[in-house]
Amino acid sequence: MPLRFNSLLAQAGIAPREVRLLRHQDSRSLKGRTPYELWRDDRPAFEFYQNGQSIGNRMKLTASFWASFVVTPAGETMLAGFYACWYVGTNEMVRQWPHAVGFDEVGAADVYELTLDARLSDLAGRLIIEWGEGGRAWIQRADNQDKEVLEIRQAFQELEFPGFAKFISSLSKIEGLPSAWAATLGASRGIYLLTCPKTREQYIGSATGADGFHGRWMSYRDGHGGNVGLKSRDPSDYQVSILEVAGSAATTQDVLDMETLWKRKLQSREMGLNKN
Repeated sequence: MPLRFNSLLAQAGIAPREVRLLRHQDSRSLKGRTPYELWRDDRPAFEFYQNGQSIGNRMKLTASFWASFVVTPAGETMLAGFYACWYVGTNEMVRQWPHAVGFDEVGAADVYELTLDARLSDLAGRLIIEWGEGGRAWIQRADNQDKEVLEIRQAFQELEFPGFAKFISSLSKIEGLPSAWAATLGASRGIYLLTCPKTREQYIGSATGADGFHGRWMSYRDGHGGNVGLKSRDPSDYQVSILEVAGSAATTQDVLDMETLWKRKLQSREMGLNKN
């Protein structure tokens, strides 16, 4: 028999009928950051994200406890925290989100006070459940949905870096990469490819600085990173991938020569956004 989440609740002396399951995945209100990234990088901001809820969800959320889950980059449903909750009331809110989130919300919302419950706190970041069908139903009753526990990990762990050849991301996601990924990319130099989802044009660039690929890609937060060709286009969330990694002994000129060769191979001057 598979282990069920309600069995864990029972062992902790918590009645499933008093628990609501919340599965956070939608990143639209976080300007590209996912609830998982917010939980991983800034717990106070994640708590703030949770404590204001739509008035229309009041009846669904009425319970003594919330078991909050976030969807990981691998699509897993991971426990982010188990909270005792109290409905405070409805406020006309102006929510000034932390700078890293970059979002302001104005309007009426139900406000809840949330306190982490120690009985299941050790499972946060380690417990993975099977949410099942109906992923859009992000609020569910624990007593009606006894979720299967897929895994209880020894410790919270990020996805492993896929390797340079398999790495693909949008530029908007670079800031939210796992710290180990950022360190690996920051320690490596070489040639990268940007592709525009709007115009289907490509741009070939080089990372030669001390902060490697990661540092170079972070410079694109202004939409163009100083490149003439990208400045001539409307802002776009470019996809980025790595074409070639320079060896540790390569000089800056070696990397620039590699860049020139890739421009010739892919004709990114004639059929892309490179202007030199």
